[in-house]
Amino acid sequence: MQPETIFSFANTFVLIGWVLLIVAFRWKYTLTLVRLGVVLLLSALYTILIITHLGDSEGGFGSLAEVSQLFENPWSLLAGWVHYLAFDLFVGSWEVENAQKLGISRWLIIPCLLFTFLLGPIGLLLYLILRTIYTKRLSHELA
Repeated sequence: MQPETIFSFANTFVLIGWVLLIVAFRWKYTLTLVRLGVVLLLSALYTILIITHLGDSEGGFGSLAEVSQLFENPWSLLAGWVHYLAFDLFVGSWEVENAQKLGISRWLIIPCLLFTFLLGPIGLLLYLILRTIYTKRLSHELA
């Protein structure tokens, strides 16, 4: 199988998890399906890519030039992309779980999830800001 085919599969497959987080926010099986289904399978794919293509490319993690050289290999680039897909989706699932515990509205979480899906750390930062504002407001209401 070619890297491009696996790339297309992973990009399509991860959408299942994001749709579940956004559309089925409070469904009792959402987090389980996202984590034990999508994230776990993407993590397994990442592991297979690393094991089967470890050492196929030059470069490393010691400098930006080495990282650039490492990702010139399409298999390493694909592994890096799958890594992002899995971790960003896991972060999104944590945002949903945490928001449910705090009682934060699904409608406030959706923009955070979209940013986490598209721009990873920006979405997490937005959620952490939202959570801070919400918990401070909540603590003032309880005081």
